[in-house]
Amino acid sequence: MTELQRLFLAYDQHRATQRPCALATVVEVLGSAYRRPGARMLVTDDGQLTGAISGGCLEGDARQRARRTIFQGEPALVTYDTRDEDDPRHGLGPGCQGVVRILLEPLDFQDSNNPLEILRGFAQHPTPVVLATVFETDATGPKAAVGQRLLLTETGVVRGEPALASPLAVAAYDTLTQGQSRIFDLNTEAGPVRALLEVLAPPLRLVVYGAGNDAQPLVHLGAALGWHITVVDGRPNLATTARFPEAAAVRIVPVRELETEVPDPLAYHVLLSHNYAYDLAALQALLGSPAPYIGLLGPRQKAQRLLDELNTSPRNLVEQLRERLHSPIGLDLGSETPEEIALCIVAEIQAQRSGRQAQPLRQRAGTVHVPLAASTFIT
Repeated sequence: MTELQRLFLAYDQHRATQRPCALATVVEVLGSAYRRPGARMLVTDDGQLTGAISGGCLEGDARQRARRTIFQGEPALVTYDTRDEDDPRHGLGPGCQGVVRILLEPLDFQDSNNPLEILRGFAQHPTPVVLATVFETDATGPKAAVGQRLLLTETGVVRGEPALASPLAVAAYDTLTQGQSRIFDLNTEAGPVRALLEVLAPPLRLVVYGAGNDAQPLVHLGAALGWHITVVDGRPNLATTARFPEAAAVRIVPVRELETEVPDPLAYHVLLSHNYAYDLAALQALLGSPAPYIGLLGPRQKAQRLLDELNTSPRNLVEQLRERLHSPIGLDLGSETPEEIALCIVAEIQAQRSGRQAQPLRQRAGTVHVPLAASTFIT
């Protein structure tokens, strides 16, 4: 379960009992910090916390300030300078060495455009979107309200504040194209605003071919990360929801039907069937697929033989698959047990998704996180 999914669960529980709560969102970071813009924490009026906005150093003070916004009924922007060793509010000392800005907002359960309801709209969207959040406005003249939001796709506004749609829609399209969140200074009809344009990607979709015992820890670990997982196997006694309760779907697909399947082109595909004919049929179905990841469990000789048997297919497609097939599957972590193998597979998929080289962080040049760009967009 992802942090966002945990927030939805807690929010729905608080709404059912009408327990007042507020949302704390990291909207800007200068320098180093444990969490990046977009990190969120839900705070109830009695101080219960769900989620995190730091490694624990800011939560205490932010909890008190969030409770204050609940009683005052107004959003607030608070800045923490963790470079200040003498700041008693967080007690971080010389740790993160950064400036963190947190937007605190009381949640109105009756408002269908409150922050978590807008986020819920994203969670139901199949492709990446941009969530634009205004967190600072000009103190003079007419101004947009702190906390106003827009949820946008490449084709337009999904939901949110119409007055911000025109300038933010263009900026959001730019942000989606580059695939990286950023801070924007915008001149709008309501006046100058500073906004976080946050790229939100839907949960990773994983298709696991094979319902054996070694598929179970992979599904369990992927589900813990919030992935949407489908298990496919031709054996009814293994492909059951009882064996894979965390999978979104468990499908019984006989081998004779598998190669005519149309695979999800956006999903990551892992072949763990331990059945040569089933793996061959799955590769046949995936031949020519634009899927971002195809992994095959087993030795190199097995992968070579399977690819050679695909020679009756268009040769260029076979060669393309040969170049992009991850086999042996996973990162080299010294894995032996099914749980360890699941870890190395998940780690490789995460590296593939994020475009990283899967090297030790101490060997990474520059910062761990790519800093958000700040841009001015005049309308």
